[in-house]
Amino acid sequence: MTLVEVKNLQHLFFSNKDYTTALHDVNFTVQAGEFVSFIGPSGCGKSTLLSILAGLIEPTAGTITYHTADPKIGYMLQQDYLFPWKTIEENILLGLKIAKKDDPKIVHDLLHAFQLSHTAPLYPSQLSGGMRQRIALARTLAIDPSLLLLDEPFSALDFYSKLLLENFVVKTLQQFQKTAILVTHDIEEAIAMSDKIYLFSHRPGTLIQTFIIPEAIRALPPFDARNHPEFQPLFQHIWKELEAHGYENIT
Repeated sequence: MTLVEVKNLQHLFFSNKDYTTALHDVNFTVQAGEFVSFIGPSGCGKSTLLSILAGLIEPTAGTITYHTADPKIGYMLQQDYLFPWKTIEENILLGLKIAKKDDPKIVHDLLHAFQLSHTAPLYPSQLSGGMRQRIALARTLAIDPSLLLLDEPFSALDFYSKLLLENFVVKTLQQFQKTAILVTHDIEEAIAMSDKIYLFSHRPGTLIQTFIIPEAIRALPPFDARNHPEFQPLFQHIWKELEAHGYENIT
C-alpha cells in the first residue's frame, strides 16, 4: 500500500533580489513499511525535501499525499537535541506532552524494548553518543509516527557506534512496523539499510535514478549485509552512476 505520494514537487528559496531553485519536478512514492534512502551531492535539496515532508516548509508547487488517516511524522536529526536539564524519561515524554498524550507507560515500554530502562532517571550528559541517539529514536517513536524521517542521524558517531546503531534502527523499525526515509551521504549505509534508494541530481535537485536493493541483502542486518556477495557490485554500480552524472563527490 502506498503511504506517501509526491508529485511534481518544486521549491524555490527567495532573496531580496533573486531566487534559487532547490527542488525541481520531484516525483516518488513510498510504500507502507518501506525503508527508502535519498543520496546525492551536498546542497541538492535532500534535507529541504524532508522539511517539506514534515510540514515545516510549504512547497512552492506540487503535491504531497499521505494515504493514511491522521498522518504523524517523526523527525530524527544529526544531533539528538535532548534537553540536558531533563532526565531521559522526561525527554521521551516531551513529544507525548505536546500531543496531549502524557503517558509514562509508553516511555517505560519503549525503554524496556530498547533495553535502556536503567537510563530513565539519568541525564543526557551521562550517556554515550550512540545511546543518546537511541533515546532520540525512542522519543520519535513515542508519538507512534506514520512516517519516520532520518536526516543523517549517524554522521556524528564513530564508525563502530554507527554500525551498531544502523543495526538497532533497522531492527527497531521492523519490530514497530514503521516506514522510514533516510537522507545520507554514505552509499554503503544506504544499501545496507534500505529497500530502495533514490538518487538526486545536482541543484536544482530532482530524482534521476532508482535502485531496488536485492532481497538477499535486504533480508540481512546492515552489518551482515555489507559482507554479502551482491553488496560490492551494487556499490560499484551506484558509484559509476554517480560518476556518470558528473559527481565529483557526494560528501
